[in-house]
Amino acid sequence: MTAYVAFLFWFSVALLLFTHVGYAIVLWILGALGFGSKAGHIRGNRVGSFPSLTADEPDTDENLLPMVTLIIAAYNEEEVIAAKVKNALELEYPRERLQIIVASDGSKDATVQLAREAGADLVLDLPRGGKIPAQNAAAEVAAGSLLAFSDANSTWEPGALIELLEPFRDPRVGYVCGQVRFVGPDGGNLEGTYWRYEMKVRELESDLAGVTAGNGAIYAVRAERYIALRPSGSHDLSFPFALAKQGSFSLYRPGARAEEKVVPSLEGELARKRRMMIGLWDIVVGEGMTDVRGYSPLYLFEVITHRFLRYLSPVFHVVTFVGNIVLIGAGTIYQVTLAVQVLILIAALLGRWIPLLPFRVSRYYVLVTFSIALGFWDRWRKGAPGHWEKAEGTR
Repeated sequence: MTAYVAFLFWFSVALLLFTHVGYAIVLWILGALGFGSKAGHIRGNRVGSFPSLTADEPDTDENLLPMVTLIIAAYNEEEVIAAKVKNALELEYPRERLQIIVASDGSKDATVQLAREAGADLVLDLPRGGKIPAQNAAAEVAAGSLLAFSDANSTWEPGALIELLEPFRDPRVGYVCGQVRFVGPDGGNLEGTYWRYEMKVRELESDLAGVTAGNGAIYAVRAERYIALRPSGSHDLSFPFALAKQGSFSLYRPGARAEEKVVPSLEGELARKRRMMIGLWDIVVGEGMTDVRGYSPLYLFEVITHRFLRYLSPVFHVVTFVGNIVLIGAGTIYQVTLAVQVLILIAALLGRWIPLLPFRVSRYYVLVTFSIALGFWDRWRKGAPGHWEKAEGTR
């Protein structure tokens, strides 16, 4: 019995360390060894290396640039929608080749009126149905061969769109996400720090076999590859793995930069992630992420490590903690590991009042991990999500 518990304990510890730390190291090693240029359908240059749209070549004529539709889903965004449309109009891209659609998901404020006055090409005043249905409705009437998406509170750099589109020069590319930076006072929320690490991981994934997730602030997809998801779906998580099964690559383009305000408190971040995690079950199981057919070996490795193992981290932590208690009398090492776990929990609790970095990191990690479990609990109690809410303090 002790041997069995010890195996589960160390196996869970190993998986936690690998998914959070070892994964990035392995990605870097595989990339350094050249696997990214040889795996699957990739030949020659890495998938992310394509000719520049801004290069001084004949094919930079404006008439050859693709028609792009920028879709902005909005729900009660009167505080920011005019500025968002203005930001879109100031992008360095030929105006006649950029269509701006604001899809209002049953907004009860002045979102629709302000979007029209700001100069959006098309404003859809839709009944309340959720973010995904609003995006689906916009995609149906979009004129672009490429569909770009952004949150209403995201601000793009002037050259972000043209940077985002460069990889689509290669017909194998179906989806591209850019880099989002979180700005403003964090109130103890380390989401900005986490995202800097996560963006580096996605850059390594992109060079290897493609990213396993994007972000809602800045991304684009081929119109012909767009998938009309169910209300509980998510472009961020669903498009990369679904397109991988179609033989398309999903890439990260760090030069395509956007900014959003960070949630100004860790409690607010927990609430935001908890809402996001409600639909996780429907995406992972209902939409077929767990159906590994169609994945390349390297992409399967990425999905298992960066998605499945990460989503199971609350389970691994429970196994590690309970197993450690059972094994407390089996040797000094188990007394040390239990002390470490208890200290992390105490540091997370004290992090609410003590702003020192070790306490803040512990609190952030514990609450974010807990949000996964809370999301699954909410899904079991309330069913599949549909509607969406904006995070307080991010407008």
